[in-house]
Formats: sequence, structure tokens, C-alpha cells
Amino acid sequence: MRIVIALGGNAILQRGQPMTAENQRANIRVAAERIADVTQGNEIVVAHGNGPQVGLLALQAAAYHSAHQDVAPYPLDVLGAQTEAMIGYVIEQELDNLLPSDQPLATMLTMIEVDRDDPAFHHPTKPIGPVYDRETAERLKTVSGWAIAPDGDKFRRVVPSPKPKRIFEIRPIRSLVDQGTIVICAGGGGIPTMYDEHGRLQGVEAVIDKDLASALLAEQLHADLLVIATDVDGAYTGWGTPDQRRLGRVTPDELAGLEFPAGSMGPKVEAACGFARNTGKEAVIGSLTDISKIVAGVAGTRVSVSSPC
Repeated sequence: MRIVIALGGNAILQRGQPMTAENQRANIRVAAERIADVTQGNEIVVAHGNGPQVGLLALQAAAYHSAHQDVAPYPLDVLGAQTEAMIGYVIEQELDNLLPSDQPLATMLTMIEVDRDDPAFHHPTKPIGPVYDRETAERLKTVSGWAIAPDGDKFRRVVPSPKPKRIFEIRPIRSLVDQGTIVICAGGGGIPTMYDEHGRLQGVEAVIDKDLASALLAEQLHADLLVIATDVDGAYTGWGTPDQRRLGRVTPDELAGLEFPAGSMGPKVEAACGFARNTGKEAVIGSLTDISKIVAGVAGTRVSVSSPC
């Protein structure tokens, strides 16, 4: 079975943790253990988030710019490429320590095309970087010109999040998977790129949603299963209330009538529904710790176009 596993940001950094290399490696080691459990007999492709990491690099770049006024900070597409390589490198190492020595692994820097007329460029919604208290967030908004939005009881920087249209490296990714390679790609939603009015390819100051990019990746790889791994055991209605209820087997049409938080579960549900509708295959939202059960068909919120049992 060909499986695309989209790792949530919590698989790399727990909320509120210091963003040290040691903390990120420790979290990735746990994720690698769960992925290793389902490699036998399956073709595995791994995508991952990068919001905290790209936000930290943006802060570092801004600090360098402040000290050297004539140096422009690195754009988000370049920072996205850096985090794809960094996180892929660690995932590869941790998987290599768990899998047979002859298992090939590869990280593919992945450019994903977006539409330069996407309305998302006028409405930043994608949170990146660490969380801040209100006072710090307001100061950064003034000093750096950032858009800031609430994130729970804290605040984070938000940037445009256009829809993914096309994966430039899909053919080499498919070729590697066909040869039995575990591929880490489309990290952080891929590197956002577009054609300008002169037809030249260029990077974009944006961050593509990782789950939507993973769904596109799974569709174009003809995957049998899309696993959206997060820190909860499924999608819930009434989340955080006494009436909260985990959804089991559902169809996209049933989910269409429900509301989910735009900054967290909403994109996961949208991605799962899109993959199910476009392929007729199943997408599952569930806990990283339950990946073996998800692949076995007994855990998570399972989204397919067929009626629930």
C-alpha cells in the first residue's frame, strides 16, 4: 500500500517547548518510531510542518537586518527551503537508525506552484513562528510590519497561505517511491513559487498549508491512503465543550455541514475531504501514536466517499 503521512507540527516541536535542535530531534525520533512501525510491506512518503522553524529563521533574519540596515531579510520561500532540508535531514537520520541498512531514504526539496492572483495574498491566515503575549505581539507588529492573530490565549505572526496547484518535482518523487525509497518531501507545504507576468518562475512570500499540499501530493502519487497525523485521535464536533464527540467514519458531504477551527482542524478536514473526493480513496485524521492502528483501519476519523458502516 502506498501511504502519504503528513506529520503535524507537534511531531517536531511541542507547543511551548524551546525551539532547540535537541528538542526537535527528540520529537522527530518519536515520530520516526511510529513511521517505522508501518514501513514493512508499504511504500511510505512523509510530509511535515515547519511553521515554528520558518518563523524562527524569519526572526533571526530580521535581527540580522536590524544590525545591518543595508541587508534585506531572507524571504519566506528561501526560509522554507532551509527548513525542508533541515527537518528532512533529521527525519532521514532517525529513520535510518530504525530501519534495515538497505532501506533507501531521500529528502526532496519541493517547489509547489501557487496562483499569483490567489485571494489569500490579501488575507494572511497562516500562523508561523513562536507564540507571543499580547504586548510582545503588538510590538513586533509595529516594528516588523507583521500581521498578528490570536492563537489560543497567545498570539502569532500570520502570513498568506495560497492554495497549492502543482508539484514541480512530482516525477522524480514518484520515480524514487517506485524504486522503494522512503521520500521526505513537500515539507512545510513545499516552497511556494509562481510565474510572474513575464513567465519567469520565482519564490513567493507565503507559506502553503502543509495538509493541503500533502493531499495534493497523495493524489498525484496515486496513494492508497493519506494519513494526517496530529496530536489528537481524530476530528471532533463541539471540541472543548462537554458535548465534544469524535467522528469515526464519515463522508466529505457529512463533514461539509460541520464547522472546524480555521487555524487547526479546518485545513486537515479540507485536505482529507479533497483527497477522498478526488481519488475515491480514504484519508484519515488521527494521532501520531496511533499510526499502526490507522493503517490497520481501526483508528482515527476516516474520510471516504462511501457511506460509513
